[in-house]
Amino acid sequence: MALYLLYESSSGYALFQAQGLDEIGQNTEAVRNSVADLNRFGKVVRITAFQPFESAIDGLNQCNSVSEGLMTDELRSFLELNPSKSEEFVLELLRGVRLHIDKFIKDLKPGDLEKAQLGLAHSYSRAKVKFNVNRVDNMVIQAIFLLDTLDKDINSFSMRVREWYSWHFPELVKIVNDNYLYARVAKLIEDKSKLSEEHIPALTEIIGDEDKAKEIVEAGKASMGQDLTPVDLINVQLFAQRVMDLAEYRKNPYDYLVTKMNDIAPNLASLIGAVVGARLISHAGSLTNLAKCPSSTLQILGAEKALFRALKTRGNTPKYGLIFHSSFIGRASAKNKGRMARYLANKCSIASRIDCFAERGSTVLGRNYENKLRNDLNSTTKLSSASNGSADVKMDEATPVDASAKKSKKKKSKPEDGPVAATNGDASEDAKSEKKKKKEKRKIEQEQDHGAEKTNGVNGDVVEQDGTAKKKKKKSKDEGAAASETKKKKKSKE
Repeated sequence: MALYLLYESSSGYALFQAQGLDEIGQNTEAVRNSVADLNRFGKVVRITAFQPFESAIDGLNQCNSVSEGLMTDELRSFLELNPSKSEEFVLELLRGVRLHIDKFIKDLKPGDLEKAQLGLAHSYSRAKVKFNVNRVDNMVIQAIFLLDTLDKDINSFSMRVREWYSWHFPELVKIVNDNYLYARVAKLIEDKSKLSEEHIPALTEIIGDEDKAKEIVEAGKASMGQDLTPVDLINVQLFAQRVMDLAEYRKNPYDYLVTKMNDIAPNLASLIGAVVGARLISHAGSLTNLAKCPSSTLQILGAEKALFRALKTRGNTPKYGLIFHSSFIGRASAKNKGRMARYLANKCSIASRIDCFAERGSTVLGRNYENKLRNDLNSTTKLSSASNGSADVKMDEATPVDASAKKSKKKKSKPEDGPVAATNGDASEDAKSEKKKKKEKRKIEQEQDHGAEKTNGVNGDVVEQDGTAKKKKKKSKDEGAAASETKKKKKSKE
């Protein structure tokens, strides 16, 4: 039976027939040596059939089906012409076919095979990645970075507006605390000397409180700030308008981030929030990297410095990182924050894996986990409050029980005193008698201690005398040694 070889090239399917294997030997080393020589290899392997692809799309479909292990109708009909046989040296024969394929097919022009390979490789790689425009996590990373920079810029610019306009109207800082509202009020007031009761309706629309509006008008009449020139006021108004525009522009990236997170990671967004989920994705680098992280890594993601510092100093490791900004951990008690962080990190890791590897996105799992977290949080808060209340009740009930027990003990110890009335005076008398007894015991113990110290003092004197005698002996020995040394020195000089 003849041996046939199927070769999938970038231009089509090719079927080769191997003949004359006895000439080169049917072992792998002999076939490997004959592959490099085209004349010798051409005698063994000959092309029998070639079926080119109809178009580039057809070639891509055929390549995808072969890579996924599926047989198309075209390939099945092509293989049914001649059966195939598998041997150990077939791989070496296919390697030779791959090396000399352009020589076997006569219709191929030089360079056509390379162009077909390049085009098919690009299209196959693009299809293999399964690029989806709606699920690009890079846009989420850029959006969260933009939000962070906008927040920093708005805060710094608003503080500059406060400091600049405070030279003209310093009392306004204490009345209006919000930065955005302060910029709007400064834009409306302009010159404090022109403030009147006509500005109260406009101020109430901005602030939302009529009392504060009246307070601003009264403070403007008695303000201690300095007057500004019209040019200075114009610059202040322009800068305040720029801060207002930035604060209003921030809403657009935030809405864009929420919509992108609902498309890319709907379960993670519904569980932990769009902003916190986007921060986790940006810190991990991508959604796939976040999905590969275990729950313990996701729990401390963002607290790497504290973790390595704790490992170096052998201190306590951090319990949470970026996940701390979640509302679940913020509402949990101090004792349950670590437990809630572990539970939330576990559910977030599961949600991120489903969002990353699922073909269709849905928020069913994220909502279920969110409901479970809320129920657990409510149960833990109820248990903690109940335990605190029971502890307070136990502390309140402990004092009368102890007092009654003491009274019963006293009654048992003194049966000859007769029935004792449970009054405050009797209780105080019992307490005084107990104190007297304790004082007497202490006096007896102190007297015994003084007697023991006296005896120890006598022994100590004897010990001290022995010590002084030993010291005297040592001194005499030292003096004799010094005298002998001086005599030796004198003799050496002589």
